Amino acid sequence: MKARTIEKILRRKFDAFTATITDQFVKALVMKNSLITGGSIASMLLDEQVNDYDVYFTDAPTALAVARYYATIFSTTPPEVTLDEAGRVFFKADRIGGNPALRMDDPNPEDSGAQEAIDAAANDGTYRPLFISPNAITLSDGVQIIIRFYGSPDEIHSNYDFVHCTNCWESSTGKLTLRAAALEALLTKELRYVGSKYPLCSIIRTRKFIKRGWSINAGQYLKMALQLNELDLLDISTLQDQLIGVDSAHFRMLLSQIAESDPEKVNTGYIIEIIDRLF
Repeated sequence: MKARTIEKILRRKFDAFTATITDQFVKALVMKNSLITGGSIASMLLDEQVNDYDVYFTDAPTALAVARYYATIFSTTPPEVTLDEAGRVFFKADRIGGNPALRMDDPNPEDSGAQEAIDAAANDGTYRPLFISPNAITLSDGVQIIIRFYGSPDEIHSNYDFVHCTNCWESSTGKLTLRAAALEALLTKELRYVGSKYPLCSIIRTRKFIKRGWSINAGQYLKMALQLNELDLLDISTLQDQLIGVDSAHFRMLLSQIAESDPEKVNTGYIIEIIDRLF
């Protein structure tokens, strides 16, 4: 798909999404301070179906305002929105859940039962919140709002792992930025690791790309392993942070069991036993 066509598609999608925001102050912030980046642009460049559009914001005030707006719509008792020590925005809960109107309890769109409900609401034009996790809001009509990370494209991409996802569209200009390294990786369907704050998540994510016919060389795994070696995964907060982008009920159960365990018992062997039971 040509870049100009992608720009038009993203503009139409973004305008349809923002048209449903009823708070004019929040709407103005979103229209001015938004980015669309990640897998959706990669899929369009490859003429593949887009699963969802990842929307990020360029500053903390916009991310906070959007989080509070959708939290209120989502529930009559909205989850608390706050900032952590690093200045990242998040919903203050480990498990928020799905929209009660859908009669669902599972917040993970990839878990059993959840995808059917999302598919049913996928194109109703309402862009209503279906799921809220501590870090993101899943809307109907294929929009995922990321509140945890914000900033310039370079700042947002510093949290990314593979270069092919680093093309970006900006709402303020309506322009699509295509990066040479990203285009080369897309042409060859080769995973090229550019470094990430979340190497464990990156290692796990390679599975889905390999299933889609992508390749990855051993050197990329070594780079991820070297970064992973710098982390203490026996620390529950570190492990939880590293699994932030992994949508799996099993990992949520793993973290929950570790949190409830005697800290003196938590070692590599203990965690492996839990993993073997859960998986």
